[in-house]
Amino acid sequence: MAKSGRVQVKLRSTESHFMYVTTKNPRTTPQRIEQRKYDPHVQRHVLFRESK
Repeated sequence: MAKSGRVQVKLRSTESHFMYVTTKNPRTTPQRIEQRKYDPHVQRHVLFRESK
């Protein structure tokens, strides 16, 4: 089995404590990820930032 090099990261909402878990390739994306995704707690799309 080959190593893929991808790591799991948590995307935490900026407006609530909701989290998504996704993967990223740290070689091609060394900076932290920011994405607009749906937050079911506030029932709208908000900014999610990568957390440790």
